Amino acid sequence: MENSQSAALRGIQSALKKMADPAARASFQKFIPTCQNVYGVRVPFLNELAKQYKSAKFDLVWELWNSGAFEEKLLAVKILGRICKSDPDETLALLAQFSKEIMDWAVCDTLATQGIRGICKIKQEEIFDLAKKFLKSNDFWQRRLGIVLLTNYAKDPSLRSQIEGLIEPLADDKETYINKAIVWIRKDLNK
Repeated sequence: MENSQSAALRGIQSALKKMADPAARASFQKFIPTCQNVYGVRVPFLNELAKQYKSAKFDLVWELWNSGAFEEKLLAVKILGRICKSDPDETLALLAQFSKEIMDWAVCDTLATQGIRGICKIKQEEIFDLAKKFLKSNDFWQRRLGIVLLTNYAKDPSLRSQIEGLIEPLADDKETYINKAIVWIRKDLNK
């Protein structure tokens, strides 16, 4: 007998196929050139789906992530953000696991912001520890994830100097997506 999470995954995939739009697919491929396996489903529909699954379990997040399509990963992260408070430690475990498989800025940034925003205050120390680890990674998507994780704290005056010290070694990074994240966080730090 199929479990309810697998049935949910099939239902989500069916909805994504139904809402697929070639123009949206072309737009994603233009603005997120590294995204792969794209349905072409616009983000407002993904946000509505995430609301429908606000009581989902972490198993569904895993299944969506592992399904491999761009929108499934985005949806997984959006659902994670809705359920993260139910198990902050599981959320951080997923963050660490997902960090190894990021392939585009949209999923990266959504994971670092929407995916964990609900636990940023209660898991600040752990998130900073993960960010420090990611900032030293050879994988530039993990480095970007580390920077974007820190944007959650950039407006806190008591953390600004610590954040500046953490991102300073990346100031001369050659990767475009790192440079863009540095510009973003510096803008937030200066607000």
